[in-house]
Amino acid sequence: MSKQEKIKSFNPNNIALHNSGIFGLPFNYKESELVILPLPWDVTVSYNDGTANAPEDVFQASKQVDLFDPAVPNAWQAGLLMLPINKKWHKQSKQIRKIAKQVIADLESNKVTATTNKSLLKINNACQQFHNAVEDETLQHINNNKIVIGLGGDHSTPYGIIKALATKHKSFGILQFDAHCDLRNAYEGFQYSHASIMYNIINNIPQVKKLTQVGIRDYCQDEVDIIDQSNGKINVFFDRTLKQKSYIGTTFALQTAQIISTLPNKVYISFDIDALDPKLCPNTGTPVAGGLELEQAVYIIEQLVQAKKVIIGADINEIGTSNTDWDANVGARLLFRLTNLIAMSNKII
Repeated sequence: MSKQEKIKSFNPNNIALHNSGIFGLPFNYKESELVILPLPWDVTVSYNDGTANAPEDVFQASKQVDLFDPAVPNAWQAGLLMLPINKKWHKQSKQIRKIAKQVIADLESNKVTATTNKSLLKINNACQQFHNAVEDETLQHINNNKIVIGLGGDHSTPYGIIKALATKHKSFGILQFDAHCDLRNAYEGFQYSHASIMYNIINNIPQVKKLTQVGIRDYCQDEVDIIDQSNGKINVFFDRTLKQKSYIGTTFALQTAQIISTLPNKVYISFDIDALDPKLCPNTGTPVAGGLELEQAVYIIEQLVQAKKVIIGADINEIGTSNTDWDANVGARLLFRLTNLIAMSNKII
């Protein structure tokens, strides 16, 4: 059956079949313009782990998402597929995470030993291998004319995706939704810490010309210094500032326009779910009071598309695991809205 035949025969109002793809969709790899790359890795998280389980949790929760999006009504027809979860990555993440927990315990008790330093080297090497593998796989999909959306895992996981995109795009910006700046240099000794992702990108990927951060509300002096010394390369819309401006009458629409004005034509979106109010993601790795509502975040992305920016790739990360599946439920809906807007941005639908 061809893709067009599948579209004609598929009823988006029905329940999702047990053996269907993400969101109950019927498409295979060849028929999919967008592919979701699971990134089951959370080795270096500094607080709560478990986000390595998110790709599977989100996949299961996605079957409950209705397929009508008023912003992009027929977006499901674009073709969307979640790739198989790499069990080797997931298993290795659990193994290396145990070592990382001991390193963090050594640091917190101020008892760093030769064994600690040896463990750090092992962790950093494992993370480097993971990011190289993600970069290689992403390049394969890009070369097959697919748009790649990473699904983490912690916030270190999209590094390989962004490196791969940098081989194809000479210049682009990053729109980062986050509670944290992630501009720390090798936080806790981990070269590829979840708290260091944007530091690594800014310093190692020159094709990234702009970094715009939204929702930030937990950061340190070193990160403020990096922002201040970036000569406008890094633009931060702090949660505190967004809210205080709203108190004196500045509309969210105007603030959104200011956010978008800082970005170039090509944009990569990195969405740490802790950018949202923690009532929406209580089990994320490092929850912080405050944050955006889901519709506020989606509105920013909608306006980005309306401004005719091209979204060249994206990721959603730091979705926590819970017995109620609440975090995965929110994550699945965010993923659906995001992929729809990416399809619209690239004129796929």
